[in-house]
Amino acid sequence: MIFAFLFPLGALAAAWAIVARSGAHWLLGVPVFLLVLTLLLLLYVTFWWLMALPVDRTKPIEKQNPRARAGCYSIAGFLCVLAGIKPHISGEKKLPTDSRFLFVCNHRSMFDPLTVIRFLHRWNIAFVSKPSNLRIPMIGDLAYSAGYLAIDRENDRAALRTILTAADYMKRDLCSIGIYPEGTRSRSGELLPFHAGSFKTAQRANVPLAIACVRGTEKVKKRLFLRPTDVYLDILEVIPAEKVKAMSTVELSDNARRLIEEGLKR
Repeated sequence: MIFAFLFPLGALAAAWAIVARSGAHWLLGVPVFLLVLTLLLLLYVTFWWLMALPVDRTKPIEKQNPRARAGCYSIAGFLCVLAGIKPHISGEKKLPTDSRFLFVCNHRSMFDPLTVIRFLHRWNIAFVSKPSNLRIPMIGDLAYSAGYLAIDRENDRAALRTILTAADYMKRDLCSIGIYPEGTRSRSGELLPFHAGSFKTAQRANVPLAIACVRGTEKVKKRLFLRPTDVYLDILEVIPAEKVKAMSTVELSDNARRLIEEGLKR
């Protein structure tokens, strides 16, 4: 998170120091501030770009790259600060600390995973996402090396490979996995149909299922740079691994949907 505050504070301090030394009018601090901020941003991007260079996407990852994970956290933190997200997290004590788990949540905005990455960082959750997100220069390479996976929902065979890989990551204790069972963002705020097959990931990995709901992220874009946005992330229930194994994917999907619907009414 320190990177998220480094740019404006560093730029402000540098601008103040230059203006104070020169004895110039304080208005000189505005262009100096913007210049130093731009330089710091360039240094920041260059640093993570260099960290992403060694990533080889032709090979499955054997272990999570801690620098890549730190990069995902840093970038998510910076974007959350920039977007003015004011978090309200509840129920995080329910999340397992002694095992990996499958994290499922409703999906309203691009800020949903950023909020989870930033504010549930200690639980090390990597997301299954649409392929275009992992094609973003630099960010896609860091995400891949941190355990994030792309899923092609138009190709059942490719989607199954992603599910198996996600289960393997959790089995090998690389990271927990986050999915959005709706498959895409809901533009209306209403829950879309769930893909029950995505719950197979928890069964194959024999891990608990953590069910959460998010509210408020759909308002972030409208208030961007104007005022902070209250975002609520509630951990509703964690189903133990043995119970997950005993239930069908349809039962898991219906149960998760019911809990999220109730959570959204709060």
